[in-house]
Amino acid sequence: MRQITDSVLMVRPVNFRMNEQTAVNNYYQKVLEGVSPENVQLKAVAEFDGFVQKLEAAGVNVLVVQDLPDPDTPDSIFPNNWVSFHENGNVGIYPMFAENRRFERREDILDIVESAGFQMENIIDYTAAEEDDVFLEGTGSLILDRVNRVAYCALSPRADEDLFIEFCEDFEFTPVTFTANQTVNGKRKPIYHTNVMMCIGETFCVICLASIDDPQERKNVLKHLRNTDKEIIDISEEQVAQFAGNMLELVGHNDQRLLVMSESAEKSLTQTQRDTIEKHATILSSPIYTIEACGGGSARCMIAEIFLPKVD
Repeated sequence: MRQITDSVLMVRPVNFRMNEQTAVNNYYQKVLEGVSPENVQLKAVAEFDGFVQKLEAAGVNVLVVQDLPDPDTPDSIFPNNWVSFHENGNVGIYPMFAENRRFERREDILDIVESAGFQMENIIDYTAAEEDDVFLEGTGSLILDRVNRVAYCALSPRADEDLFIEFCEDFEFTPVTFTANQTVNGKRKPIYHTNVMMCIGETFCVICLASIDDPQERKNVLKHLRNTDKEIIDISEEQVAQFAGNMLELVGHNDQRLLVMSESAEKSLTQTQRDTIEKHATILSSPIYTIEACGGGSARCMIAEIFLPKVD
């Protein structure tokens, strides 16, 4: 069982912009004043292409799929929210909070992944839950310790506890739930995705413990991380706002461990945090400021890991 992979899916955007439907509970999104929609799209594509180039240069196998102009999908750049690819050949398809994000789910993308030499056995589709306004947004909501079979989930309007438990039963994970909060206009509100405040690598975990307000929940999360021998790298809420929790460990050339993040995330790290990370992996960062500002997501959100078996 592998925790990290060298193969990923990324979707090159066509209509990228701030999505009003997701902004209702993603408090990281901003309107870029004085920047036209056309320029937002151009900047996002340039940032996307630069990021892909860096990943490929480091030895990551990046399967890039071009988004389509119709239907209109401003957040298609974040495919990890609607699909996950697992080592046993299972594929998860997830229910999405924003109605216009549901159009991101494309069967032809699964065909493209298969035609790239990956094998799919079962598709486990949770999207019927949308009819009941129940959501679980893929590896945005789910932080998976694949080796130890533990799944962490910060409950929010986009991460339903019952559906999370169902996922854990289907995919054979032990569930760990909690609420992670951020301060918005003086009030504590749930962070929309777990992967904004938590990242699990092979031998470490980056996490914002201060966002877990309930002491019992915090203690329970720490217990599971320590039981699985993860070195804990604690980040602040201010660093979460710079997307320092939105990281992903991948494999590059010669089995090199890479911790992928945005430039803003890397800049927010203290020297001690950087030194601790670099005991485990090489930092790979890329400037994606437009994508972060308008999309309210960062480097990890842009990557759907592919763990599927290869066709012989």
